[in-house]
Amino acid sequence: MDWDKLRIFHAVADAGSLTHAGETLGLSQSAVSRQIRSLEESLNATLFHRHARGLILTEQGELLFDATQVMNRRLDTAAARIRDSEEEVFGELRVTATTGFGTLWLTPRLPALYERYPDLSIDLNLEERVLDLPMREADVAIRMKEPSQADLIRRRLMGVRMRLYASETYVASHGAPATLDDMSEHRLISQAAHSTQVRAGAEMIAALLTRDITKRLTVNNYFGVLQAVINHLGIGVLPDYVALDTPGLVRVLPEEESSEVPVFLAYPEELRQSKRIAAFRDFVTSEIQAQRKAVRDAAFE
Repeated sequence: MDWDKLRIFHAVADAGSLTHAGETLGLSQSAVSRQIRSLEESLNATLFHRHARGLILTEQGELLFDATQVMNRRLDTAAARIRDSEEEVFGELRVTATTGFGTLWLTPRLPALYERYPDLSIDLNLEERVLDLPMREADVAIRMKEPSQADLIRRRLMGVRMRLYASETYVASHGAPATLDDMSEHRLISQAAHSTQVRAGAEMIAALLTRDITKRLTVNNYFGVLQAVINHLGIGVLPDYVALDTPGLVRVLPEEESSEVPVFLAYPEELRQSKRIAAFRDFVTSEIQAQRKAVRDAAFE
């Protein structure tokens, strides 16, 4: 089977359009169309249903696309290993993390990573969905629970707890609750209890809502919760690492907190020798150690 035709087929299937695939490949639409027709003739099969809105894979096309996806991932892995045979850290590293951790903890620290490795390119995917690392949807993941997928190297980075925080300005104007019953006098800012989040956070919010709290603001991610808190709208449920990086926050009801949420870094076994992953892993670990030291130093001041 012609590898070049398979490459073109994969691009068309991925884009759902001859035109868009041609733009990606640097080929004309007619050239792409000829290659697809030639591949269909060689296989004696129709690979696409054609209609006004684009192209849809046939059953035979789906089978071939599954195969080309596996081929592409293996080629990506081989290319990564070849690049990582060099001493320098460079090239693309696809990182996935939850929206909250990626936005509030990881992204602010990336300038230091780029300063250390200026030729490294990070493709950061922030979402709650657990990407499939063995299938190379990402190279390395930071997750709020221990990964269950096989063939992964995993390292526990830290533990996180959800706590209650308000801004100094808010506390100066409205006071701080002395008991949980006093929360009825304040606006609670949180993710909705049913929204996608760590179980410990959802359980804490559910427990708070057993109180008579009528004033509420819900946001679907911790970045939005933080923005509401620092703009003095009320008392927010936030991960403890946010408070360490955000001046002007005051912890309220310090006896109230969630159970600990473990944070893990994971990557495929086949990328064990990757210098890019090693550089990223060591950088994240050193940043966490620096944060812990800052907390200890502040406790003794």
